[in-house]
Amino acid sequence: MLSDTIAAIATAVGEGGIAVIRISGPEAVTEVEALFCSKTPLSQVPSHTVHYGHIIDPHNREKVEEVLVTVMRAPRSFTTEDVVEISTHGGVVAVKRVMDLLLLQNIRLAEPGEFTKRAFLNGRIDLSQAEGVIDLIRSKSDKAFSVALKQVDGQLSQNIRRLRNVLVETLAHIEVNIDYPEHDVESFTSELIKDKSSQVMAEIDRLLHTAEQGKILREGLTTAIVGRPNVGKSSLMNTLAHGERAIVTDIPGTTRDVIEEYVTINNIPLKLLDTAGIRETMDVVERIGVERSKTAFSEADLLLVVINANEPLHEDEMALLEQIRGRQAIVIMNKMDLPAQVDRDLLLRYVPEELIVPMSVKENEGADRLEQAISNLFFSGKLESADMTYVSNVRHIALLKKARQSLVDAYEAADQFVPIDMIQIDVRLAWEHLGEIVGDTAHDALIDQIFSQFCLGK
Repeated sequence: MLSDTIAAIATAVGEGGIAVIRISGPEAVTEVEALFCSKTPLSQVPSHTVHYGHIIDPHNREKVEEVLVTVMRAPRSFTTEDVVEISTHGGVVAVKRVMDLLLLQNIRLAEPGEFTKRAFLNGRIDLSQAEGVIDLIRSKSDKAFSVALKQVDGQLSQNIRRLRNVLVETLAHIEVNIDYPEHDVESFTSELIKDKSSQVMAEIDRLLHTAEQGKILREGLTTAIVGRPNVGKSSLMNTLAHGERAIVTDIPGTTRDVIEEYVTINNIPLKLLDTAGIRETMDVVERIGVERSKTAFSEADLLLVVINANEPLHEDEMALLEQIRGRQAIVIMNKMDLPAQVDRDLLLRYVPEELIVPMSVKENEGADRLEQAISNLFFSGKLESADMTYVSNVRHIALLKKARQSLVDAYEAADQFVPIDMIQIDVRLAWEHLGEIVGDTAHDALIDQIFSQFCLGK
């Protein structure tokens, strides 16, 4: 219901300088005014102003909290409704006391993502912009944040709406041909359909070209560090994480479980998994760790295979190298500060030269080469230009592919002079698929599912 007033804590729960409670709805100003003691009643203050005062318990008139209250009147607010934000002292108790009093008023607790959903339903943003808000919150690198910010600003929406306009014009021409065939030449309409379909397909291809990079920037790469015991996997984890995240000893089998850490390398978010050394063992606990390592190995987007350059290739390592064929993997020749004994020619049978990175984790040498190798593997050495519109959302990618296929069908049908009213179905399907991206043709269940992913208070 958009006629009611909602409230939620908009900041993370815990200790901090301040906490913010957001209230939105037709009674936001009135209901907060009933609890707020200040020199000027909130109903009389101008929009977009901040006011000092106290939250008062209306039952005993005792001061509950010292606050700053910001008033933003409709339609100049995020939700386009009256919005009030109460800044309290940081901490669980302070914000809870104020929140409890608000919920005793004619205010209910907001659902996850309900503020952004109201902004969408009230026409302030479209669905792709709303999803960009989620991506902003979850960004794991500066580049991912920039991509999400452009989506929030409507860069993707503008491209999609432009393509939909081309298809609407095409559909209008088809309708004229169907309704008034004596005023049109069907062969001309078929050529128009082919021309417009090709035009829109080319734009979709341009967007899909960035899809894999965009998806990586948005979700990151699950990266498993694998190898035999005591080859330097945990040391590599600590080097990339710039801290002592994993225990490092000279004792083989120190790592018994999969250790996770998030890092960013050349603007690429990585979820690092330091795994137990893969080997046959009688130790029950270590054996469980080895099994988990094998699971991480099979599910990872990127494999960092660490070998000891100071030893000849072990048969376990050759078996491991055999398994990475066809996978996204980089082999790290660690301990290059010691005399090299690994047979490089033998290694090249399994892995191309550009995917072999010599390192000495102990001496902190070679990390820059590894970072460049990862960038080369997934981004051909660099990201697209700063003004490129990245498509990073899996839902958007799937809909773009569906729209493209519908246009392929329309083009082929027009090329074979299939009746125009049949071709119209494929063109309309493409138009609808693109509309789902921005929310123009999205059904209610999809909209509810998308906004349920938001955190409370957003």
